[in-house]
Parts: sequence; C-alpha cells; structure tokens
Amino acid sequence: MNSNVKTLIASIALALAGTAAMAQPAPAASTPRIDQRQANQEKRIDQGVASGQLNRREAHRLEREQRAINRAENRAKADGVVTAGERRHLTKMQNRSSRDIHRQKHDAQHRPGAASAAKP
Repeated sequence: MNSNVKTLIASIALALAGTAAMAQPAPAASTPRIDQRQANQEKRIDQGVASGQLNRREAHRLEREQRAINRAENRAKADGVVTAGERRHLTKMQNRSSRDIHRQKHDAQHRPGAASAAKP
C-alpha cells in the first residue's frame, strides 16, 4: 500500500472513532447528597411506622412527598446536568419533607395498638 492509502485509511478510522465518541449518551448527572438524604428520610418514615409514631395516613402522605421529590430529581437529571437552581429546588423540597416527617412523628397521633402509643 502506498502512503496516500494508509493516510486515507487512518483518517477514516479517526473520523469513525470521533463519531462513535459523540454518539455516546451524556453521563448521568450525579446527586449523591440528594440520594443519601432521600434514603435517610425514607428510613425515618419506616422507623416511625415501626415504632407507631406514624399512623397509616401520615406515612402514606410522607411517602407520597418522597415520591414527588424522586420525580423532581429524575426530571432534573433528564438532560444529564443538574443545575444549581435545580439542586436548590430539590433541597427546599427535602427540607420541607424533613420538617413534615419530624412534625408527624412528634404529634399526638399514634398508630392504634402500637407499643409507644400505650405509654402514659
């Protein structure tokens, strides 16, 4: 093979490699703090149900709130980048949810028949 053919083949190979690299999907946006906080809040809800601090209605409402945060996070990640504004919005949602969990766990309502509800 002459050098022109080798150069042409090398150029085509490089062009194809560059095209393949551009076709790769954008890396998923990473939100480890948000994910960890979601896990912690879900554990708090589960613990409240187990201890009787949360009744069925309270737990359902708090879990629905967590699902809304998860949906908002998925929408924020959809384009591959979670902007500072999107992070602020998710943090606000999580702050509100955290307050709601605390309030519901520490109100006077308990699940009927729960051990903690029987305390004087």
